[in-house]
Amino acid sequence: MPEPPPQRRPEPAASTADDAPPPRSRRELREAEQRRAAEAEQRRTAEHEFERAPVPDGREPSEPRERMVSSAEPDSRVRREPVPTRPEPDLLNPWDDDPAPRSSRADRRALADLDLDEHEVEHRRRGRGALGCLVAFLVLAGLVVAAVFFLQGPINSVLDRFQPPEDYSGSGSGEVVFMIEDGDGGETIAANLAEQDIVASAEAFIDEMSARDAAPTFYPGAYRMANQMSAEAALDALLDPASKMENTFVIQEGLWARDALEAASAATGIPLEELQAAAADPQALGLPAEAKSVEGFLFPATYTFGPDVTAEQLIQTLVDRTFQSLDAAGVAPADRWETIIIASLIERESGSEADSYKVSRVIQNRLDPAQFDSGLLQFDSTVHYGTGDDSVVTTTDAERADASNPYNTYVHPGLPPGPIGNPGDVAIDAAQNPEPGPWLYFVTVNLETGETVFSATFAEHEQAVQRFYQYLEENG
Repeated sequence: MPEPPPQRRPEPAASTADDAPPPRSRRELREAEQRRAAEAEQRRTAEHEFERAPVPDGREPSEPRERMVSSAEPDSRVRREPVPTRPEPDLLNPWDDDPAPRSSRADRRALADLDLDEHEVEHRRRGRGALGCLVAFLVLAGLVVAAVFFLQGPINSVLDRFQPPEDYSGSGSGEVVFMIEDGDGGETIAANLAEQDIVASAEAFIDEMSARDAAPTFYPGAYRMANQMSAEAALDALLDPASKMENTFVIQEGLWARDALEAASAATGIPLEELQAAAADPQALGLPAEAKSVEGFLFPATYTFGPDVTAEQLIQTLVDRTFQSLDAAGVAPADRWETIIIASLIERESGSEADSYKVSRVIQNRLDPAQFDSGLLQFDSTVHYGTGDDSVVTTTDAERADASNPYNTYVHPGLPPGPIGNPGDVAIDAAQNPEPGPWLYFVTVNLETGETVFSATFAEHEQAVQRFYQYLEENG
């Protein structure tokens, strides 16, 4: 029975724009071409095997091999049938079911270009990856460096807290004079000790002070110390009275210049004659032209000097301290002379800070001809200064009548020719700011308490004077 003619495979319908699949990438086209070549090679291998197989008996060799195999009985000599192949899509029409013809040289060249492009893309991708790693490494390294730079201080600070401060050991060597100025506290002293290399660090000295059961008390003065002492030894030396070098002295408010120089000489060991010589030229020290001595310009305070201080340095220090007080009170340089004279009167006559401003008002009222026509201050303190006797508080009739005393304000109207002592800050301020009032007289009625009575009339003043005499009788 003749075989039926082969059925013609229906042609695929023409694709439209809506049915067309999206275009493939270069990689997909290359992989499709590789699969097509592989399957074509497999198909050729299968056909070659089939042709080598023997022809079964009773068959025409001219019949197609495929038909002979399909119509014959199974033969054990025939081990395999033709391998069916799957048609590969054409590069230009991948949806065609018919097998594509063998690629032309142009197609193969195009594929080679595709492979080259893929390799180039891969090479560039790898290059970009390496560059990205390098950039990331550099950024990370920069962040680490920045962190170390900015955190170095805080890290060191934290580490320092867990480490003891630097300190020397032992009592040191050599001899050093260390000064404690008036007003110096523990931290200032610690810093000054470290600056002079007496202790290794201020922190060690502060820790030593904190470790003591009682807070140490420091006194102004010069102390005999050593180089590179332990903090413990340095603190012990400052608290030991034997270490203090007696170069400290005090000038009390109202003290006369002669007494102030004697105190300075006794404390520093500088001969009194050298101090007097250093004070002999007031204008060289910066005093007003009217000044005939340093009286009034040796400011009352506590002073401490080192053992090497000279007479000139000491006197200039006291004078400069007076200028500092005048400047702080707003006294112009042209007014320094008169201000110091009035302040010295206030300092010697007032018994308290509150009375200072009233005494200042009495001086101003008495110097006003409209209120007190004589212009006489009539202060016993001025008479005492003129006589040079500071041991009494009263005056005699003869002393009050002595016109040869230029400081006798019972005879000479107006201010005395110069200061009668060294005033402090309160007296200087009171000279600038007298308290308002009508007072023309005052008298201290109690020398122990300093009680002072201020009066506007002479009759009131006489009554207050009687109270003073009574006090003297009762207290011998």
